[in-house]
Amino acid sequence: MRMTNKIMRNNSAYNINQNKILTDKLTNQMTTQSKIVRPSDDPVVAIRALRLRSNVTTVTQYNDRNAKDADQWLTVTADAMKTVYDVLDGLYKQCPTSANKYETADDLRILLSQMKQLTGQFYSSANVDYAGRFVFSGYRTDLPVTFTEEDMKDMKDHPVSFNINESFGFNDISRISYTGYDTVEDMTTFPVAPAGVTNQNSYEQTVQNSTVYRFRLSYNSLDSLGTNDMEGNAQEMTFTMPDGTRVTAKAPAVPSAGNFVLSTTAVDAQGNPVAAAQIPQIVEFADQEEAYKAVAEGTFNGQPFTGIAYIPTSGEMVFSKDFYDKNLNEAAFNASTTGFRVNYNKSTWKNGDINPVHYFNCIETKNMADPTATPDMRKTAYNTQREQGRDQDIYYDVGYNQQIQVNTRADEIFTHDVQRDMDDFEHYLNQFEAIETLEKNLETKQKDYPEDSREYKDLALRLEGVKKAKTYIRDNIHTKFENQITKYQQYMADTNVAITDNATRGSRLELISNRLTNQKATFKELQQDNEGIDITEVAVELTASELTYNAALMAAGKIMQTNLMNYI
Repeated sequence: MRMTNKIMRNNSAYNINQNKILTDKLTNQMTTQSKIVRPSDDPVVAIRALRLRSNVTTVTQYNDRNAKDADQWLTVTADAMKTVYDVLDGLYKQCPTSANKYETADDLRILLSQMKQLTGQFYSSANVDYAGRFVFSGYRTDLPVTFTEEDMKDMKDHPVSFNINESFGFNDISRISYTGYDTVEDMTTFPVAPAGVTNQNSYEQTVQNSTVYRFRLSYNSLDSLGTNDMEGNAQEMTFTMPDGTRVTAKAPAVPSAGNFVLSTTAVDAQGNPVAAAQIPQIVEFADQEEAYKAVAEGTFNGQPFTGIAYIPTSGEMVFSKDFYDKNLNEAAFNASTTGFRVNYNKSTWKNGDINPVHYFNCIETKNMADPTATPDMRKTAYNTQREQGRDQDIYYDVGYNQQIQVNTRADEIFTHDVQRDMDDFEHYLNQFEAIETLEKNLETKQKDYPEDSREYKDLALRLEGVKKAKTYIRDNIHTKFENQITKYQQYMADTNVAITDNATRGSRLELISNRLTNQKATFKELQQDNEGIDITEVAVELTASELTYNAALMAAGKIMQTNLMNYI
């Protein structure tokens, strides 16, 4: 084959260009610190690079964002629950002092004031938020657990009413003591004793301490059935007995002032009407003491009363032991599929009340119109999903097919009972203050009469009865505070369980985070090995390439200087 100058020039130019391509490639590698600039440079490296980059991005999302966000949520929750535990511990420590029978009503009022402050702090802790999301509110992270001042301002312009469904079990039945001393304070016939009080039947003997039973609803200040609801309809209340009987109660056509027998209808578990004689009698009472008295004595307006006393002001359904034995005993609940359920309305709210949407299946009715405009009612149904077996737990993805729960629900810690216990304390203390005041008044009045007078002797008998009633009431307070020690221990135990669960999740998250950190380091190392260059090796190759390129230029220059014409 004849090798011409043109062929030699073309070959030289091609080889020089190849040296330039290699030099450019090595220069790019040194500049970018990467083996390839485009996938075609090395398809195998490119495919592995895409896979490894995806792994690094995913692990970074889990570790640097999700896991850290979850850890912060758990930390905020843990701090709030620590505060809750400290508050409950403070309440618990107040009980032994308050149970002291030598404490006066004034002393107890001071102690109760301190306990109310702690109770307020207990519920304030429920509204802790993380980055604008309330941590104890389940899925409804935009709603605080308790109503706030802002809610109260909004309700002033847009009133809100809730229709609440509440369920009870056998253990929710509580026993309370009622001390009746009406004859002692009945001064209408003074100095003649009231009916039923004789020398043989003294005032002291008429003072009785009775036990009544009740379901304590989660709220007080409920709507009276003698009023209309927000939409102008007559109020109704329904409750379901353990045997499935569903009773609907409403006010009579002309309710009497204060206390009145409710008009009732009922159907059994199969939906068949129940005879009126078989429906429990229900009476609404405006006054708590009057209700207790009617149930304890078994009479209302001079007629036998063996049904249920509904007290909207205190949020209680009170009944006698006979009613308890016949309808609400443990065997009835064991055989029941529904338990005892109550449906009631509440439209009066105050700052610090628990929002029922976090606890109950309920319907909110809200007047959306301006206060001066025609009412515009909006109804919203809320379902806690607990009765269907689905809780409002929030999970974070913190790894491949790995989730961790970050939230603690309000109902695991913030029970309504803490506030309702304060209501009971207030009731007992009001009784104690009233009996102390009566005792002082009678002692003062007695000083106005000679010791041998009829008035003095009558007042002496009354004072005996007052002292007996005072002893009963003080014993009731003592028992209440003693029992409260156990209740606060249970509240603290529930809080401890929630704290432990939260800490366990935190420990698990820490292990996951450590593993994710190691995975991230491993994937980055593999990514570097796959895409990265050995700088020393590339630098040597680049230097060699430059020398080769320069030598090629020199050789080509020598060759191009001579051609066939030089020899002709």
